Amino acid sequence: MKSISVGELRQNPSAMVADVESGEVYELTRHNHRVGYIVPAVTSTQIIQRAVEGGARTTAIARHELRTAESIDELLESEKGEW
Repeated sequence: MKSISVGELRQNPSAMVADVESGEVYELTRHNHRVGYIVPAVTSTQIIQRAVEGGARTTAIARHELRTAESIDELLESEKGEW
């Protein structure tokens, strides 16, 4: 995978676009931090079919009783911590 900065992309987008058209994937960076990927619209990668059709079948999961909180919202709030 190639990497290109926002500044490089601004200066010469045509070289990168030609690479992407030929199947190359680029990592887009700003100030040396990854901000995204530029990928071809159509790739040779096969999409993996779902193993099972239908719903998720979550009814088979055993019910979990809360012990440390009165509600799921209270439990999730306590797990968030400081942002």
